[in-house]
Amino acid sequence: MKTNSFLIAMLMAVLPSLSKAQNAQPGWTLKQCIEYGLKNYGGVRLAQYQVETANQQAREAISQYLPQVTGSGNFTDNIKLQRSVIPANTFGNPEPLTIAFGQKYQTNVAAQATQTIYDKTLLLGIKANEPNKKLAELNTRQTQEDIVYNVAKNYYQVFVSQQQIALLKDNMARTQQVLAILKLQRDNGVIQPVDYTNTEVSYNNARSQLVLAENSLELALNQLKFQMGVSQDQPLTLSDSNIVKQLPKVQKQDFDYHNLVSFQQGERNLDLQRINMERTKAGYLPTLSANASYGTLSFSNQFSGAFQNFLGFGTVGLRLNLPIFDGFRRDAQYQQNKLTVLTQEEQQRLNTESFKLQYNNAESQLVRAKTNTENDDRTVKLAQEVYDITTLQYKQGTKSLTDLLNADKSYREAQSNYINSLINYYQAQLDLEQSQGTLLNFYNQL
Repeated sequence: MKTNSFLIAMLMAVLPSLSKAQNAQPGWTLKQCIEYGLKNYGGVRLAQYQVETANQQAREAISQYLPQVTGSGNFTDNIKLQRSVIPANTFGNPEPLTIAFGQKYQTNVAAQATQTIYDKTLLLGIKANEPNKKLAELNTRQTQEDIVYNVAKNYYQVFVSQQQIALLKDNMARTQQVLAILKLQRDNGVIQPVDYTNTEVSYNNARSQLVLAENSLELALNQLKFQMGVSQDQPLTLSDSNIVKQLPKVQKQDFDYHNLVSFQQGERNLDLQRINMERTKAGYLPTLSANASYGTLSFSNQFSGAFQNFLGFGTVGLRLNLPIFDGFRRDAQYQQNKLTVLTQEEQQRLNTESFKLQYNNAESQLVRAKTNTENDDRTVKLAQEVYDITTLQYKQGTKSLTDLLNADKSYREAQSNYINSLINYYQAQLDLEQSQGTLLNFYNQL
C-alpha cells in the first residue's frame, strides 16, 4: 500500500498542467517583422525602381517638346574632283570644255535647332505622365500590402509550428516519466504489460509527430525570412506573443472597391490606353515646327588653308507636315486601340464583381472562424475541468491510469485545436483586411 501511494505521488508530480509553449526570449514581434520587410524585401526596391522609371519617362516625354539642337562638322579631301563638260559656244568657247568644280579640301561646321510648335501626339504623351506616375505609386503600395500579408501569414505559421512543438515536447516529457513509473508498476505486477505498451506506442507516435513539426517549423522560418528580406543564414526568433491570449480585433468597414489598389491600377491602365488611342487618332492632325541653322564653310586647294577663311551661312524656316493618306494603317491601329480599351473596360467590370465576391467570402469566413475559435475555447475549458476532476479521482483511487491519460490527451488535443482555430481566425482577418484594402491600416495598428 505504501509502495502504491509512493508511485501515485510520483505520478502526480510528473503530471503538471500544460506548461507554456516557450520560455520568453528576446525576439521579433509581428510589427517588427513587417517593418523590416517593408524596408528590406527585394520587391520594395523593384517598386522604387518603377517609380524612378516613371519619373524618367515623364522627363523623356517633356523633352520632345523642348528645343532640339545638334551640331555637325565635316572635313572632306576630294582626292579626285568630279568634272563636268561645258558645251561649245556656251561662254564663247569654240570647243567643249571639261572643267572641275570645287577645290581639293572642304571644311564645314554647322549647328541646327528645331522647335516643335504644335504636335498633339507629343502633347498627349505629356498627358500620360500623370497616370503613369500614379500607376508606379500604386505598384509600390501593392508591394507594401503584399509584404504585410505574406509576413503576417508566415509569422502565424511559425507561431503555430512552435506551439505544436512545445505541446509535443511537453507531452513526450510527461509520457517518458510516466513510462518510467509504469515500468516499475509492471515489474511489480501492479498493472498489465499492455498498459505499458500502449503508453510506449503513444510516446513513439509523439516522437514521429515532433520530427514532422520541427521540419515544418524550419520551412516556415525560411519562408518568413524570405518574405522579410532576411538572410537564410541569420537566426530568427519570435518574441512572446498575445496570439493565444486574445482574439484579433477586426475593424470592419463599409466595402468600397474604389479603395482597392487592384481597382485603382485597372483605372490607371485604362487611362493610359485611352490616351494611347487618342495619340493614334491625333496622327491625322498636321504638325508644325520651326527650324534654324547656322554654319561656316571653307575651301582650299592646300591642306593648310582648309581651316582658314571660313564663309558663314544660316537659315530659318517653318515646317508643316500634313498627313494625307497612309493606306489606312493608322485607322487599323486606332481600331486596335479602341478594342483594347473596350476589353479592359469589360475586364474592369468583371474585376469589380470579383472584388465584391472576395469581400463577401472573407466576411463569411471570418464569422465562421470566430465561431470555431469561441467553441474551441470553451472546449479547452471543459477539457481542463475534466482533466482536473479525473486527476482528483485518480488520487482517490476511483479512476484508472488509463482514464487519467485519456483526459490528459483530450486536454492537449483541445489546446492544439484551439491554437489552430485561433490562427485560422487571424488568417481570416488578414483575408478580410486584404479584400477591403486596409492591410496597411492593420499594420499601423499593431
